[in-house]
Parts: sequence; C-alpha cells; structure tokens
Amino acid sequence: MDIRQIDDEYSVSGQITVDDLDEIKAMGFKSIVCHRPDQESMDQTPFADIAARAKELGLEIAHVPVGPMGVTEEAVAGMVDALDEFSRPMLGYCRSGARSTAIYQKTHHIRT
Repeated sequence: MDIRQIDDEYSVSGQITVDDLDEIKAMGFKSIVCHRPDQESMDQTPFADIAARAKELGLEIAHVPVGPMGVTEEAVAGMVDALDEFSRPMLGYCRSGARSTAIYQKTHHIRT
C-alpha cells in the first residue's frame, strides 16, 4: 500500500485490500472513497468486501467509480457528497491513485 498525501484532509492510494483496512484505521483515516469500478481487473478486491470490513472498523465509505469515461458529472457529484458528509482525513483509492487524485482536484475547486 502506497499512500500519498494530497493535503491535510485527503490522501490517495492504489488498490487496497481488506487486510489493509486495520492499518488504514490505525493511521488515523476516518473515511474512504473507492474510485475504481468493480471487476476492472481480475485481481482487485471487490468494493463490497472492503466496505463490509471498513464499516466494522467504524470507517465511513463510499463507491464513486471513475471508469473509462473519466471524471464524469455524476462522479463529481458523488465525490462532493462524500466530501460534504464524511469525516476526514479521507483516503481515496483506485488502481494507481491517479483517478482519486484527479477527482479530488476537480471537486476541491468546486467546493472552494
């Protein structure tokens, strides 16, 4: 797991696993947003599996997929909702962290 801090409230990572969630919680994250569509690759952990364990740990979690069409208006709206509703610091993840960074940059400008 390679977590990169974007600012004081938001960091990004590539794909996480259920086993990573205890460490993510221990690092102080309060919420997680997945930007990866399910079944994008055969080796990725399904969002439902991650969400179930995250909820057990008391982490807020949302699925705001950013697929081949890029950062859509629907995705931006979902991310704005997550940023408005969820506690921070927040971790966004996708395959590499690039989509999680791009959607945050777009929504951050809308909210400021």
